Amino acid sequence: MTSIKKLIGQTVIYGSSSIIGRFLNFLLTPLYVIQFSNEQYGIITEMYAYVAFLVVLLTYGMETAFFRFSNDKKIKFNQVYTNTLFSLLSTSTLFILLISLFSQDIANVLKYPEHSEYIIWFGLIVGLDAISSIPLAYLRLQEKAKKFALINFLNVGVNISLNLFFILYCKMNYDSGNSNWVIDTFYNPEIGVGYVFISNLISSIIKFLVLSSEMNFKGSFDFTVVNSMLKYSFPMLLVGLAYVVNETLDRAMLKEILYHQYLDNGATNSKALEMAQSQNGIYGANYKLTMIISMFIQAFRYASEPFFFKDGKNKTSKETLAKVMNYFTIVMVFIFLLITLYLQVFKYFINNSEYWEGLIIVPILLAANICLGIYTSLSIWYKLSDKTIYGAYISAFGVAITIIVNFLLIERYGYLASAFATLICYGSMMILSFILGQVHYKVPYNLKKFFIYVASGIVIYLISIPLQPMGNLTLLEYGYHTLLLLSFVVLVVVVEKPFKEALK
Repeated sequence: MTSIKKLIGQTVIYGSSSIIGRFLNFLLTPLYVIQFSNEQYGIITEMYAYVAFLVVLLTYGMETAFFRFSNDKKIKFNQVYTNTLFSLLSTSTLFILLISLFSQDIANVLKYPEHSEYIIWFGLIVGLDAISSIPLAYLRLQEKAKKFALINFLNVGVNISLNLFFILYCKMNYDSGNSNWVIDTFYNPEIGVGYVFISNLISSIIKFLVLSSEMNFKGSFDFTVVNSMLKYSFPMLLVGLAYVVNETLDRAMLKEILYHQYLDNGATNSKALEMAQSQNGIYGANYKLTMIISMFIQAFRYASEPFFFKDGKNKTSKETLAKVMNYFTIVMVFIFLLITLYLQVFKYFINNSEYWEGLIIVPILLAANICLGIYTSLSIWYKLSDKTIYGAYISAFGVAITIIVNFLLIERYGYLASAFATLICYGSMMILSFILGQVHYKVPYNLKKFFIYVASGIVIYLISIPLQPMGNLTLLEYGYHTLLLLSFVVLVVVVEKPFKEALK
């Protein structure tokens, strides 16, 4: 079980950088919701939804292909790395040029005609992040998790520092009527939420410059290598796009459907847009409370992809996958219970009570993310077996569910419909991936333990609801919820062998 120990160690390092980094970024949420209106925060939510989509589009599955072909003995590593870098550098440069050329047209479509600069900034952010993904993948492949973590910390640190400078210092002082040469030089109130984007852009530039030392072009361009990688990666592009669609399309649909609904109900154009953006902002802010599970999934993916591509040829690799899934499920359910049982504490990360009306969606989205995490763990089967097309099929199925449920129910249920759409989507994808995986790459998962942990998590949450009022919890209620959380820990101890023994 030393291989699992190694995976756990790598996950902890990636997780530490991801959790600390994203947690620090998450602390900006209270700043945003205080300094910007609901509709302004809605702009931030919408724009970053598009960024996530475009980063996946511009990396087009080459990150996973890089791991796959780096372990191919028939191709030299330098050839794989050079051709991957060259491909992404070429396509990202072209993308930045096109975005800059049509920035005003895009701004008009997004209903931000006065801020075409937002589009250019985001084009640069997306392009730089896409290129940077490969040197970061190289660090993961070389098991340089600490360096990977340090670069992420630097990126987050710069981003947060600039946000605090522009919004906390400059904006707050300007709004209070205070001014000095620093504020006069660096702050323009007309830019507004654009300073969030400027901070991100500068941090992306610095990350790119730091990673430039890892950009090795020692190999030569070989179309045969690129073509082989593209055949493998294209289904992964569809998988990635589908994931982003499932994660972000609900924001876009929520805004558009509610906007037209408010118009039909007699609201003016500006009022309808304001109310739609407000609902979008509430949904986006509460979605951020699921970040702990999201960060754990991301950390696991960072560590697991290079690990399983290296370990995939071993005779015990399937047994390792099964054991990893077991521990993975335990952690996911624990995080779910931690947040839901102490939701009245976590809500203060949204430091604006106007957003708290959306707390009802948090348990739903947490459950959805558990399904996503399990699906992420399950999905390794089609990557290892070179049957990535099945990943595309599963993802397309998930997208269809997302679109249909949101389209049918948003008008009636608002962002609650979007939350349930996410749960139904990821739950369906999880089940479908498991079924197909057992046909094409059978892994001896311990389903009995899986159902015990998931069912116990659901039961514990349900019995906590009577003592889960919308107001603040009393000391007695906190004690009750703590006992419920400890009951899950006791269950794990009873069901599992001693941890040290299990890792032998």
